[in-house]
Amino acid sequence: MTNHWMVLPIVWPMLVALCCLLPPFDALARYRRGLSLAGALGLVLISLVLWQQSADGQSQLYQLGNWPAPFGISLLLDKVSVLMLVLTAVLGLAALVYACAGEDEHGPFFHSLFHFQLMGINGAFLTADLFNLFVFFEVLLIASYSLLIHGGGKAKTKAAVHYVVLNLLGSALFLFALALIYGATGTLNMLDLAVRLHSLSSSQQLLMQASAALLLLVFGLKAAMMPLHFWLGSAYASASPAVAALFAVMTKVGIFSLLRVFLQVFAEADYIGSWALSLLWWAGLLTILLAAIGVVASEDFRKLVAYLVILSVGAMVAALSLATPQAVQAVLYYAIHSTLAAAALFLLADLIAEQRGKAGDRLVTGRRVAQPVLLGSCFVVLALSITGMPPFSGFIGKLMLLQSVGPGAQMLAFWPAILLSSFVVLLALSRSGVVLFWQVSGPNQGSRLVGKSRTVAVLMLSAASVLLSVMAGPLAAWCLQGATQFVELIRLFQGGLL
Repeated sequence: MTNHWMVLPIVWPMLVALCCLLPPFDALARYRRGLSLAGALGLVLISLVLWQQSADGQSQLYQLGNWPAPFGISLLLDKVSVLMLVLTAVLGLAALVYACAGEDEHGPFFHSLFHFQLMGINGAFLTADLFNLFVFFEVLLIASYSLLIHGGGKAKTKAAVHYVVLNLLGSALFLFALALIYGATGTLNMLDLAVRLHSLSSSQQLLMQASAALLLLVFGLKAAMMPLHFWLGSAYASASPAVAALFAVMTKVGIFSLLRVFLQVFAEADYIGSWALSLLWWAGLLTILLAAIGVVASEDFRKLVAYLVILSVGAMVAALSLATPQAVQAVLYYAIHSTLAAAALFLLADLIAEQRGKAGDRLVTGRRVAQPVLLGSCFVVLALSITGMPPFSGFIGKLMLLQSVGPGAQMLAFWPAILLSSFVVLLALSRSGVVLFWQVSGPNQGSRLVGKSRTVAVLMLSAASVLLSVMAGPLAAWCLQGATQFVELIRLFQGGLL
């Protein structure tokens, strides 16, 4: 039975989502919340079981219906995918705890949509087939469309239109890319595709180059890589707090897809890697530059956090283009840090906005917050971490990114980009802290205190920076082992061992 645990991160949230639509959960909010929270906690436990199964370093291939690869639907569990599963489960639980304070009742079907979103994200991390990657993209996107407009409002509707149009375009390009790949190779299984890339004719190689360019656009759009980032700022800033927190892992789906496809499937195809990795390098540096400008220019705190997400994407894209185990290790560790820190900042922004009255989260003079010690302490910890100050996880993550770049022209470009952008972020967050907590127009008047559930959610994510620092050694070792598995997976499949 332990062999079937791999499918549970997909099946479990789907079952929870369906049960939330059935009596008595569909009519009673208390029962629905209990089921949803139990489902999220169950997903954390399932992810930890899979983490334990992956501890021996052996990759596991699961064939649904016992159809052999590459003909059947394949799921692949390795150290990288299980790391992302645990991250998603923990983030989902924290976001759901926050939402159950009342946000979930602002619109119908919140809990079902939330778990369908988790299902799509987990499926994208586990699949070993490009077509099923497209399917899971659509599952998580359809759920995210509805979650984005949860609660209604003009700003949410406008942001949702941009989000839907751009992602529908990305889905169409994804299908075109899959058609070209299947026409050239006769397979969409990732491991089988990696083997067949070496025996293609010159015309088939041209088709693969065209499909790789399309996939680069699609995954760049999902990751919000410049200049394909237009949807993220307004979408994340206008979404409900818990939804925005969950969306923090959405860009990592794009990053993971780039890692899986371009650093594993296309790893030894020189006619693709020679230009694709170079393009990713320059796109990553451009993303860092423009996102830093966006951080400084933001007029409200939520928009600032959204640009921090884009900035982290730029750093990860530039690093992964180096295609070395050390670079992938740094990307994985930094992805965990940036996801949890950004999610916590989205939740914190909502609490601050609620207690500042009409000023909300806009960076203007407003009322004093009712709980300056609690909210201010969380702000300081998260600001120092995401800026990259020791001893927090942001410092360790950025140090790993810097060390992954060897001496030469790339170091001369990457180091200044990371260090200068960190300085810009420090200035922007310092200004934000002064405005939000010190530049006040008068005492707080009747703002309610933060509820226990929302306090727990914010503290859970804020404490992650400290925990990631304490566990930096074992976690970095796990990330390095996961990075070295990429080449090993292809060798095992070629030898018929997987």
